[in-house]
Amino acid sequence: MARAAELAARGWPAPNPRVGCVLVSDGRIVGQGHHDRKGGPHAEIVALGEAGRLARGATAYVTLEPCDHQGLTPPCSLALLEAGVREVVYADADPNPTAQGGAERLRTAGVVVRHEPSSEASAINSAFLNAHRCSRAYGIAKAALTADGFMAQPDGTSRWITGERARAAGHGLRAEAGAVLIGAETAVLDRPLLTVRAFETGWQPRRYVIDPHRRVPVDSSLFDGAPAVRIVSEANAAAGEIGVPILRSGLDLGALLTELLAQGTTSVLIEGGPRTIRAFTEQSLIDRFDLFSSGNRFGHGRSLEPPAGLVLQSVRSLGEDVWATYSRLGAPVGVPEWERSLRG
Repeated sequence: MARAAELAARGWPAPNPRVGCVLVSDGRIVGQGHHDRKGGPHAEIVALGEAGRLARGATAYVTLEPCDHQGLTPPCSLALLEAGVREVVYADADPNPTAQGGAERLRTAGVVVRHEPSSEASAINSAFLNAHRCSRAYGIAKAALTADGFMAQPDGTSRWITGERARAAGHGLRAEAGAVLIGAETAVLDRPLLTVRAFETGWQPRRYVIDPHRRVPVDSSLFDGAPAVRIVSEANAAAGEIGVPILRSGLDLGALLTELLAQGTTSVLIEGGPRTIRAFTEQSLIDRFDLFSSGNRFGHGRSLEPPAGLVLQSVRSLGEDVWATYSRLGAPVGVPEWERSLRG
């Protein structure tokens, strides 16, 4: 299972789960694989393809319960049955009601099925697991601060606080989450693309902008290619926009994250300015916070109060910058392969 967790850390499968699979026969590995990206073959299919005839009578170690539904790819439970796998060991039950049920199908067909939890497997898949358990997209806030504690200049602009390696890590977080969200002010002032350019993924994350007053012009780069989705109030939503209820403090961001999960987004990277991150913090919707600190100084500007209730998980150096990750208790942060390669 430890090897399966290592494999799961590869690829860019968002919004799908990170899954690794290892097939063992007569004490040796005969096939292994991981889910590389949405629409591509699942980990079990890759491992079965590598094993060929040797899969018959083998034991499959999988980080997540084999899926039991027909989506972009066929059910992995049926593929394991057809290959003649004798035993299946999985680390986490699939919390997605659409896909779960593979363990029961296999058990009913006579396959030995064992549930053996693995902290390594759960950690690498924490965003997906927590999204479905909480019935809302997993909220990851990302911010960069200067040495004197500012996130932006007094006029709201913020380029560039950190160095190249830290910015590449930010691109990795975009690809890992599979979706990026900012506020209207950041969209207007910084004109970000919100794309992944530091890594080759073969796809780009979904883009969202909170813009209840429609401040972002239609010719913004955010609406190039696959356009960003504008988030507005429920009463003013037009076709192609997401409308959410209004609370006293502003938009109901919990309802927004619930709707994002319903639309297939399991985690979202919140890259907005202090106001946007503060709004998610006040509604207790930040599950993980990635803070990049640099040696640069602004002297004065806009500061950010880090989200409360999170626990420091890791600190790493990226050249002259420092990257710290905080998350809620019970939601450990795994280390995907892209991060390992970035850190050398």
